[in-house]
Amino acid sequence: MTVELGIIEGYYGRPWSWAVRAETVSFLAPYGYGFYLYAPKADPFLRRRWQEDHPRDMADGLAALAAHCRGAGVRFGVGLSPYEIYRDFNADAKEALARKLAFFDALGVDDLAILFDDMEGSQPDLAEAQVAVVDWAASRTRASRIVMCPSYYTDDPVLDRLFGRRPEGYLRKLGELLDPAIGIFWTGEEVCSREYSPGHLARVGEELRRKPFLWDNYPVNDGPRMSPFLHLRAFTGRPASIAPWIAAHGVNPALQPVLTRIPALTLAESYRLGADYQYGKAFETAASAVLGADFAARLRRDLILLQDVGLDQLGESAAHLRGKYGAIDHPAAHEIVAWLDGAWRITEDVMRAQ
Repeated sequence: MTVELGIIEGYYGRPWSWAVRAETVSFLAPYGYGFYLYAPKADPFLRRRWQEDHPRDMADGLAALAAHCRGAGVRFGVGLSPYEIYRDFNADAKEALARKLAFFDALGVDDLAILFDDMEGSQPDLAEAQVAVVDWAASRTRASRIVMCPSYYTDDPVLDRLFGRRPEGYLRKLGELLDPAIGIFWTGEEVCSREYSPGHLARVGEELRRKPFLWDNYPVNDGPRMSPFLHLRAFTGRPASIAPWIAAHGVNPALQPVLTRIPALTLAESYRLGADYQYGKAFETAASAVLGADFAARLRRDLILLQDVGLDQLGESAAHLRGKYGAIDHPAAHEIVAWLDGAWRITEDVMRAQ
């Protein structure tokens, strides 16, 4: 069964350049990545300052990326996080939202995502209030697909600790009240799920009254705990048997755009091969496609250091790795060197600012 794959640029930290975004679209499209959702936490005009217009240079960059996606046959979307708009969806909020939707329409967005993650969510009528916002936006956008992210987008209790206890029956109410044509993002049993199973996805689909739209938080490596590690290994825990239970599969990429292509290719391979998928072999094939055979072989030997040991525990190995990858003239090698130099480190202050 074919699964719609895509990139959800939804990480904290240093944003990709417009050129890198376009290159990522072009590279992954032949492997079945059919949508690109622009929703970086670093874009304040989609988040805390969402009521303000994007500056001209950013608007031009978005327009160019939308055009590039159309030329590549890839759906282009934008994720808007209208900060706690559901607490007081008044006339001013509606006016600002209408203006933002008109801007997205002018870009020619195919997908509109309304995102309520990372917001206070303990109010009793949360589902009803959020559905009212999504329905209002749905009636005023020309996007052909709409997806919303709930405030509680996983079973993981960490969200209850951070944003307040989830209201009783929240997911079921969303499923009952939200137009069946509108998708709902889901990250799984955890914020960063180790695996997805047909049983779990069937249960969530029954609650939501629709197949969940996966927001897969691998290989993303933002945040203080994850940014000291490079997530390079092939996908595991995403068997092809989950395909009938999901609406689509979006990947939140790593901070390193070229390196992220390696695991991204393995996910496509997992769905293609089904029960014949071998994650070790898939890594070798994908790494060779992205890096070339020699570079891929070197990277394979260093996987434990880069993905398991991590930046803070490398010790003397850091200098050795820097010398090795500093001698390679390849964008992925440049990303490894920058990571070794701390350029990709994400702190709590960075996350709070975004």
